[in-house]
Amino acid sequence: MKDFVIKGHLVDSESPDRLRCLENGYLVVTDGLCRGVFPALPERWASLPLADFGDRLVVPGMCDLHVHAGQFAFRGLGMDLELLEWLDTYTFPEEAKFKDLAYAELVYDAFVSVLRRSCTTRASIFATIHPEATLLLMEKLEASGLRTLVGKVNMDRNCPDPVREPDVATALRTTEDWICAALSRFQHTRPILTPRFIPTCSDALMEGLKGLQRKYGLPTQSHLSENYGEIAWVRELSPDADHYGDAYDRFGMFGGDHRCIMAHCVHSGDEELELIRRNGVFIAHSPESNMNIASGVAPISRYLAMGLRVGLATDLAGGSQESMLRAMMHAIQASKLRWRLLDERVAPLTAAQAFWLATAGGGEFFGKVGRFLEGYEFDALVFDDSALLHAIPLDLPSRLERLIYLGDDRNLCAKYVAGQRLF
Repeated sequence: MKDFVIKGHLVDSESPDRLRCLENGYLVVTDGLCRGVFPALPERWASLPLADFGDRLVVPGMCDLHVHAGQFAFRGLGMDLELLEWLDTYTFPEEAKFKDLAYAELVYDAFVSVLRRSCTTRASIFATIHPEATLLLMEKLEASGLRTLVGKVNMDRNCPDPVREPDVATALRTTEDWICAALSRFQHTRPILTPRFIPTCSDALMEGLKGLQRKYGLPTQSHLSENYGEIAWVRELSPDADHYGDAYDRFGMFGGDHRCIMAHCVHSGDEELELIRRNGVFIAHSPESNMNIASGVAPISRYLAMGLRVGLATDLAGGSQESMLRAMMHAIQASKLRWRLLDERVAPLTAAQAFWLATAGGGEFFGKVGRFLEGYEFDALVFDDSALLHAIPLDLPSRLERLIYLGDDRNLCAKYVAGQRLF
């Protein structure tokens, strides 16, 4: 059923700094698209089926712009290491296991089950280098009702043999075969080109991936300016590049003519930020991951003020959990520490800004997603916060803020993606 009316306390974003709230409002959905929010139901839609959620909060679905499905099994481990050591000690040995489809089946079953029950309605996902296992993940996501982008990871240098393509030609051939299979088999789970990051991708591989990007019109995702050691390494590997972002851009893999997500951008300088702005690159802010593996805290309120495109991410397994509620909480808390301890010129994030990042900010990468505006795809979450007891009356912004800090998936009682109710 894609034509219906929702009644409840409606909350979405008017802007990055401002919520739009309507108590006991009506939200009309036809053909899976929002037709607007109304204080009273217009007569022309009075005959549509009504889902009355009473005192519950109805908010847009949340978009996770950066998560590693291949790291799901070891989330919460190795948080005493920094990025490059963490990759060598935990990530690469774990991702090598996905050559075994039985192991991939076990892990991806759990990952998709958890993601479906979470607040995430759309996600951009890293798999591993293994095309068969990546297609298996995509099959499970397709059946879940979620809307996702999934990347077969590409690496051909500076990584252990079990997770390294044998040569560039093989990498490009298997990647193109995977793209063709994914495009022909899946409607709601689409491929995204995924060079892991510059240190593990040779110039020849990057050139070849750009050729695939042009041929199939695909978006791209990777990592950028996450860690000081990583940035120094890129400087050694790409001495002709002006900065880390330029090391992608010189291969045409940094937005501009295609959609592009770069995770982290913790230490991006002014020139890199200007290139991000000019090319329309999306930043996937991963606050818990950046704290866990000691990368730092990105100045997100500054990025918003600059008009950069920023969304929120859990970054499993650098982040310990899949909850976008926790990601919002971590984004706010980390920004306060950065403001107090590092640079008081960059204001901490507000709850309204964190909510924007989780909904409208990341949603823009997927199209008209993340707000209850006319013509937007209807992704929504319905929260029952009655168990979060309080002794004083709370308005809708206060109830949303409490959910960010105190809520979890047990408070989620309904979930819609593109007009379809998942539960």
